[in-house]
Amino acid sequence: MVTELAQALHVKPVVLYVVALFALLLFAFVLGFVLNRVFHRGAEKLGHTWGGLVFSLLESLPLPLLLLAALYTSLELLALPRKIEIIGSKVILALVVIVLFYFPAKVLILFLRRLGRREPGLEQVSEPAIFAVRALFAILAVVIVLENLGISLTGVWTTLGVGSVAVALALQETLSNFFAGFYLLADRPLAHGDYIKLDSGQEGYVQRIGWRSTSLRTLGNNTVVIPNSTLAKAIVTNFSTPEKQMSYSLPVSVSYGTDPKRVETILVEIAQQAARDGIEGLLRESAPSVSLIPGFGPSSLDFPLNVQLGQFTDRYLVQSELRKRILARFDQEGISMPYPTRTVQFDPPTLEAISDASGKPRPESS
Repeated sequence: MVTELAQALHVKPVVLYVVALFALLLFAFVLGFVLNRVFHRGAEKLGHTWGGLVFSLLESLPLPLLLLAALYTSLELLALPRKIEIIGSKVILALVVIVLFYFPAKVLILFLRRLGRREPGLEQVSEPAIFAVRALFAILAVVIVLENLGISLTGVWTTLGVGSVAVALALQETLSNFFAGFYLLADRPLAHGDYIKLDSGQEGYVQRIGWRSTSLRTLGNNTVVIPNSTLAKAIVTNFSTPEKQMSYSLPVSVSYGTDPKRVETILVEIAQQAARDGIEGLLRESAPSVSLIPGFGPSSLDFPLNVQLGQFTDRYLVQSELRKRILARFDQEGISMPYPTRTVQFDPPTLEAISDASGKPRPESS
């Protein structure tokens, strides 16, 4: 039938076979594109539901599957030239490998995107992870296709192995910061806007957590840039978790002989009045407390005045206002805050040496 049609059209049968092949491929392409649009609209309509996830998975499959079916049908039914059959077989192999690797990669990518939507803090992690998944599956697919086509990759692997070692040594510090940044973004010991303090003394609000470094904004409105590898190994105090509200203890010292109960009552009254006056950062709903701890200092009785603050940075204004009120109230109540004193005793030889040096007569010993 094909031969008779070719004779009637005055063309070679091979031409008709090639035209039929391209017609099947064109039909498969158009149908696959239409199904892709249908599944895409279904995924957009259903949104972030399980139905939307299924449509998202099916969205990219019709086109390669239909092209694969069209090629296979053409090779089975049409008497194509040997050269075209070989090319078609290789294309089928490539499409099979692409489908086999694309589908699990698509599942992982959709999972990471849904995870990033549910957890906004992981969005910075999910995007690089999606890129890594795509790159990994693409490399595996290319390697398998090239190996099945008879292209040896031994020399390529050897070159890449030696090159990767050299690159790893040259970028050791950069890679250390990169993986430390991945840890910070995934584990989330701190987040944007948290007020943190490192054991090395740096403190401030977290401005940005990048792949190489983390930026802090200090209270003086300066920026401190900390390498992620340093931050990952540091002991970090996060004053914004589990909540910003925190307690603060203001140490107060009075002279020995002062009635402790009286001091406790006065300090509580000062803190309560300060809260009623609306000092910024001092919480009214939490009652202040005072205790005789540690109590017996070298030259004073030591009390901590415990109050509740809205956040860590409120302590600077609050402690300044409380200290001024405490000084004024203690002066009014006649309560003294002693200076540190120390008694020094010398042994007799030292006293004699001091007397000889000063030219004063030695004290007579009785």
